[in-house]
Amino acid sequence: MRVITTALAIVVGLFVLAGYFFQVGPLVELQVRLIDGAIIIAGMAILVGIFNLAAVQMEKFRARQKGGMYGILLVLSLVVTFGLGLIFGPENPYMRLTVEAIIIPVEASLMAILAVTLIYASIRLLRRRVDVMSVIFLVVALVFLFLMMPTPFGPIPGDRAMIDFLGMFSRGGARGLLIGIALGTLLTGLRVLFGVDRPYGGN
Repeated sequence: MRVITTALAIVVGLFVLAGYFFQVGPLVELQVRLIDGAIIIAGMAILVGIFNLAAVQMEKFRARQKGGMYGILLVLSLVVTFGLGLIFGPENPYMRLTVEAIIIPVEASLMAILAVTLIYASIRLLRRRVDVMSVIFLVVALVFLFLMMPTPFGPIPGDRAMIDFLGMFSRGGARGLLIGIALGTLLTGLRVLFGVDRPYGGN
């Protein structure tokens, strides 16, 4: 059975990969159908994961475990959001407003936690190892926080130019991370394609 699943995965991967290099009508159509099938399977897997999450949270509430009330709030929010999405559709302006009113504050809170965590991590790093890179890391993080935070006197003179200057380094780091992710994804795909890694049927 493992040989069959491995062979099937390799054949499907080769057909999808060949569709990008050889723009032949039947091959491209087969590629689109295979990708659509993978998207449907991934969507069903997400639904199964959501139902499993709801079941786990309900079981925590029934067992009166710590944090059970938060699980109930999560399940209720999930059911209400899913129901409203089915009724009004995801493109409804009120639906989008409701989602953005929740997502944007959550993202802002996460970014604030990330900023505080970076400062705390840099201070702990200085306590263990004092070198040029540690000092630069702490100084850049503090400068970014100082330039981005609002002041009662309006914007700081020259803060936009300083942010653009420091942004070159952050954009360079972000591009390096994206290149690393792309290379890792490519290597993982090749390992699955050659049957070295078999997440679909065990090793």
